[in-house]
Amino acid sequence: MSYRRIIPCLDVKDGRLVKGVNFVDLKDVGDPAENAAAYSDAGADELVFLDITATLENRQTLLDAVKRTVQRIAIPLTVGGGIRNVDDIVTLMDLGVARVSINTAAVRTPEFVAQAAETIGTANLVVAIDTRKNPQLPSGFEVVVRGGTEGAGIDAVEWARRVESLGAGTVLPTSMDTDGMRTGYDLPMTRAIADAVKVPVIASGGAGTLEHLYEAIVEGHADAVLVASIAHFGTYTISQMKSYLAERGIPVRL
Repeated sequence: MSYRRIIPCLDVKDGRLVKGVNFVDLKDVGDPAENAAAYSDAGADELVFLDITATLENRQTLLDAVKRTVQRIAIPLTVGGGIRNVDDIVTLMDLGVARVSINTAAVRTPEFVAQAAETIGTANLVVAIDTRKNPQLPSGFEVVVRGGTEGAGIDAVEWARRVESLGAGTVLPTSMDTDGMRTGYDLPMTRAIADAVKVPVIASGGAGTLEHLYEAIVEGHADAVLVASIAHFGTYTISQMKSYLAERGIPVRL
């Protein structure tokens, strides 16, 4: 059976867990390692740790924060933000990270996706795709980079197909338009990408209710849902999220 996963997302800035809206207006939510430990104990399937300003600040991922987080959890951790070369990837894997997520560096140098997959294996490589609506492109969705500050002029669905062909084992599309809004995931974008690739797709950006999680899986065709605001601010527990999905026939690990 293919379980649908609940994955809390830890957006980290200056070593602190933060949450924003549309990639800006960041609020401090606490210590990432402490929050990660709580989610691990609460039954989250995995965690994603994103150093959200590393690329903009042209620096490596905050390794100390990653190390402290890995030590506190018993579930897989994916780390992204500031990963620019194979050495960065190896350093993170050596810390005990389960998977790495690349984004801007992949757009800048698509061959990096293939290099990364060759180094750590397809199963351990996530390519994150930040998107925004753009009616000028075939799918209506454009790839954005550098923390959402720059449009890449690339069609998001075509890019998802390309990174899959280069060796991405998972695709993580986040809608900049719905991020932090709690109005629901961008279902048309998520579904367009999920239907275009064969690898797992993680819906991200905009969950505000339990119904939104269900919609992402049933209507958005996502294999997993990333959650942030509704988890960080105590709106729902991981157990409530899983129970809701299970009651509606979605297979989850309870």
